[in-house]
Amino acid sequence: MSDLPRKAVTRTAKLAALPLGFAGRATWGIGKRIGGKSAELVGRELQQRTAEQLFKVLGELKGGAMKFGQALSVFESALPEEVAGPYRAALTKLQEAAPPMPTRTVHGVLEERLGEQWRELFREFEDKPSAAASIGQVHRAVWHDGREVAVKVQYPGAGEALLSDLNQLGRFARLLGPLIPGMDIKPLIAELRDRVSEELDYALEAQAQQAHADEFAGDPDVVVPQVVHQCEQVLVTEWIEGTPLAEVISDGDQEQRDRAGQLLARFLFSGPARTGLLHADPHPGNFRLLPDEERGWRLGVLDFGTVDRLPGGLPEPIGHSLRMTLAGDAVGVYEMLREEGFVKDSIELEPDAVLDYLLPIIEPAQVDAFTFTRAWLRTQAARIADIRSPAHQLGKQLNLPPSYLLIHRVTLSTIGVLCQLGATVRLRDELEAWVPGFLDEEVAAAASEVEPAAEA
Repeated sequence: MSDLPRKAVTRTAKLAALPLGFAGRATWGIGKRIGGKSAELVGRELQQRTAEQLFKVLGELKGGAMKFGQALSVFESALPEEVAGPYRAALTKLQEAAPPMPTRTVHGVLEERLGEQWRELFREFEDKPSAAASIGQVHRAVWHDGREVAVKVQYPGAGEALLSDLNQLGRFARLLGPLIPGMDIKPLIAELRDRVSEELDYALEAQAQQAHADEFAGDPDVVVPQVVHQCEQVLVTEWIEGTPLAEVISDGDQEQRDRAGQLLARFLFSGPARTGLLHADPHPGNFRLLPDEERGWRLGVLDFGTVDRLPGGLPEPIGHSLRMTLAGDAVGVYEMLREEGFVKDSIELEPDAVLDYLLPIIEPAQVDAFTFTRAWLRTQAARIADIRSPAHQLGKQLNLPPSYLLIHRVTLSTIGVLCQLGATVRLRDELEAWVPGFLDEEVAAAASEVEPAAEA
């Protein structure tokens, strides 16, 4: 029997407690204010209690609820600071920690999948997990040949738990939506649900990780651990030692933040060009900053359970539309968005209005180096979320084609992490190096005539 709380009634009740708990604490807050406490003080207490319950329920459930929490955590930078503060610590915990499986359950999975003599495969095996995530937990060990390894063990019943949680969260999407202004939560949950079967398949994950490990072997900037062994519910990879990105976000100096941000952007854009795969789970728990004598730091990348398969790299229209937007070519951008399905045939928009909507979003690509901040992201989120703003009205009329859904989420998530880091990044360098179509000669020529005036 699984140690996850799998029974549908139990899991549904826990998830249902989230919105009910929010409402209950709001009533509690009103009572406190009547009793004389200031609204500001009550608000802080209310937010802290909500954050604590959010982590407790999502962390206990693991499965899809925790996966949702991890996906949501990278967007906390978009929240107003008075709301983000209490949530930040609770959501960040979801990136690196969760209540672990009992040791007997771990041993049971290893015995079932690796055989009764599974201990003979390891010189050492640490029963205490080094990390716990949404569908499995990681144990540090030493393989029989002396290599330090990470052993990922999938929770029994993880598939059932993932689908059950995400189905229930879908029903509460409207209540959860206010956590992140300007973001529609329902498609995020639907997309996470669509990826369940892939993430549960450790054979697919091993193939994706090994493809990256082979391509980035000896790379001066990125480290991907080699796959050592894989079978159903168990994945063994080389261990890499480094500082989790969550710790860089909370305690790193500016040099570390800038280097981590640059390498994260480099990996995001170079991965599809070099491997035909896009790492689609860019929350801080999946990255490490590794010291390097020559370059200062390298980026360690973990967890390839969710990838987008892009054999030709990122779609060329992305590069074309970015460069035309930078060049101020409103008509060209509008026509490309319509051709790619971002503007439906039944919708008519003003090209200049579309350009005005896009330009603030691509501000990081307009300059040689851009400093990503929570304040900048909050400004963007508020601009799109304000129902009175032209940006909100226009955004409601745009469409996100299914083939771009995962790319869009990964890009937004990466920007969220860059803002958490407060990193200064030469983003345009990475776009020019890795995004097909960004340096198209005809488009670039037009851009070169416009950019100096724009910068002036």
